[in-house]
Amino acid sequence: MNWQDQLASLRSSLPEGDAPAPAPESETSIPVQHLHIRYERKGRAGKPATIIGGFTLPPERMAELAADLKKSIGVGGSWRDDEILLQGDCREAAARLLRSHSHKVK
Repeated sequence: MNWQDQLASLRSSLPEGDAPAPAPESETSIPVQHLHIRYERKGRAGKPATIIGGFTLPPERMAELAADLKKSIGVGGSWRDDEILLQGDCREAAARLLRSHSHKVK
């Protein structure tokens, strides 16, 4: 008897039941956002900054996402209104991290 036959016999011995219910969305999960990343040097004494905009999140989730980005990339920064500012040119790292969280990034 091959493994497929063994698996079929095990499946037939399992009790009938409903499919498992989908997991409820946790309160800390962040909805998918369509974001824009830009690089600026103006108005910061020539120092580079990466600005991520387009968020539609409440302030507590915005602070959580900004802290996660800064910690993961290893840079300083801040957030205000609907933008996250990261110190330095970290467009690629920020885009990669946001895409891994299922956000759409341009």
